[in-house]
Amino acid sequence: MSQLLVRDLDDEVVDALKRLAAANGRSAEAEHREILRTHLTKQPKKRSFKEVLADMPYFGDDQLFDLR
Repeated sequence: MSQLLVRDLDDEVVDALKRLAAANGRSAEAEHREILRTHLTKQPKKRSFKEVLADMPYFGDDQLFDLR
């Protein structure tokens, strides 16, 4: 397994990591691994065709496309 060293972090970031780790019952190192894993290996949610169509903006009636 690989190792990763992160240098020059602000104290505020390190403190936030430690607080989050404590709240989740993990070490700061384990919390860091979990943050990287969850944010970098996320698979985009697949949407159905119906959901894609429902998200399309409404531009009016089909009269806009009448080329006569």
